[in-house]
Order: sequence, then structure tokens, then C-alpha cells
Amino acid sequence: MMLALTLAAATQCIAYVHDADTLKRCDGTRLRLEAIDAPELEGSPSCRSAKQRSRHWCDYRKGEEAKRALQRIMASGKVEIVYSGRTDRYRRPLVRVMVDGRDAGHELIDRGLARKW
Repeated sequence: MMLALTLAAATQCIAYVHDADTLKRCDGTRLRLEAIDAPELEGSPSCRSAKQRSRHWCDYRKGEEAKRALQRIMASGKVEIVYSGRTDRYRRPLVRVMVDGRDAGHELIDRGLARKW
């Protein structure tokens, strides 16, 4: 499912939700939700070996559920992307997704679809 949102107070848009903690802007830039970890999706390179699976949340069913939940949350109101000014180890900007003033990451945590990172 493609998700195209024009962000409030910004001159950018979100092309789609990759998974519950990674978004892609319309210009191709990947963004990482700050302070949460969501389950990986099937096919994730992070879950290929037993060693990697022990360090990552490789519950694919829950990963799909979390992704759909983030899509629904973002489609439910006014979206604002708040940049922290920091990046992760893959150089993705760390952001918070606010929807009508609610932190979408915290909402996923409250629903058991993400955990604090």
C-alpha cells in the first residue's frame, strides 16, 4: 500500500511506510523513527542468520501488523515529522512522527507493536 502524505509545516512528503520504524520521503530519503524498535518484515536481511535473529525482532506477522498500524495512524490526521538533528548508523535522519499532536511511535509501543529502543 502506498502512502502519500504532504506533511504539515514542511515542503516534503512521505512516499511510503517501509516498516513500522522506517519511512521513505518522496525524494527517496529514508527516515528512521527515533526511540522505537519495530519487528522486522519477512525477507529482512537482519533476520537471515541465527546470530542476527537473536539481535533483531524477527516476528514477521507482527511486523506486518505494525506497518499497517503506522499507516493507519498516519492516515488518521495531520502529520508532522520532527527531526532530532541526529542520524542512525545508516545515516538515516532520526525523526518523530506526530499525528494530531500524538507521537506515532509511542502509540505503537502502547499497542505492543514496537518497543523502546
